[in-house]
Amino acid sequence: MSGYDVRIENHGSIVLVQPLTDTAREWLTANIGEDSMYFGGALVVEPRYLGALVDGMVSDGLNLFN
Repeated sequence: MSGYDVRIENHGSIVLVQPLTDTAREWLTANIGEDSMYFGGALVVEPRYLGALVDGMVSDGLNLFN
């Protein structure tokens, strides 16, 4: 997955947002609250919030793989 910063995995009731680069990890740290849930290094997101999250990542220049 060379060239991608973030991998998005849809698991139905949750979506995993896996940072693949230091840039993506730094973006999550700067933009996601400390009380967020992680699973295996991936941010756990409810599907209803994914659109806003993706919009923010893309507008800040991150490349997404889903």
